[in-house]
Amino acid sequence: MDSTLTNDESNSAKLIGQRVLRPRQQVEERIRAAIFSGDLRSGERLPAEAELARQFEVSRTTVREALRSLTTQNLIDKVPGAGGGSFVRSIDHHSLGTLLQESLHNLLTLGSLGGEEVAMVRQYLEVPSTRLAAEHRTEEDLNELREIVEQQRTISVDDPNVPDLDERFHAAIARASGNRVLGSFVHALHRETEPVHYLDLSPSVGKTTVKQHQKIVKAIAERDPDAAEAAIVEHLGYLRKHLFPS
Repeated sequence: MDSTLTNDESNSAKLIGQRVLRPRQQVEERIRAAIFSGDLRSGERLPAEAELARQFEVSRTTVREALRSLTTQNLIDKVPGAGGGSFVRSIDHHSLGTLLQESLHNLLTLGSLGGEEVAMVRQYLEVPSTRLAAEHRTEEDLNELREIVEQQRTISVDDPNVPDLDERFHAAIARASGNRVLGSFVHALHRETEPVHYLDLSPSVGKTTVKQHQKIVKAIAERDPDAAEAAIVEHLGYLRKHLFPS
């Protein structure tokens, strides 16, 4: 009997088949499905490679290749040492910012993206972030911002804590916005561009930067979104001018 199907017969045939996967892909997709379904929770340690090989009835090499692929996809972390192993990576709004930052770093390192492009997107996101912070900030947010600015005001421009304080300042504004996704993107963009790290921080530039930070905090404290937007635009424009002079 001729088993060849016509196009019409093929199109109307009941779909019962699916793509046949290689063993490594089957292991990878099963573990990924377990992570996404919650069967494997964030931070949970996976069974040892030998045990996974036994469960899947495949070689340890196959398991190792599957785990390597899942590590590349940022779904698991490989921890060396006696207490190490493969752990499900935490998937939340905090890790989102880290994953985004790592991806940006790779693209910038490879030359696929330009630093000025990233800085521009950062400005596009920090403006609404600052407006939202003025609307939604809490007293705790405000106290944190004031504490950071006070430390910035009292240290010298060559203090090694300057870049960290600048990152904390912008991260605190992003958190105060109340939008965790927006905060994650701002975190990633700021960590990768690290504007203060690349600036030639003369005492004059450092003093101007702190004054701009104080102006931003004042607008947020007064719950004035328009003033907050104007202050952050002035500040980011100043940074871009010194980072990417025309």
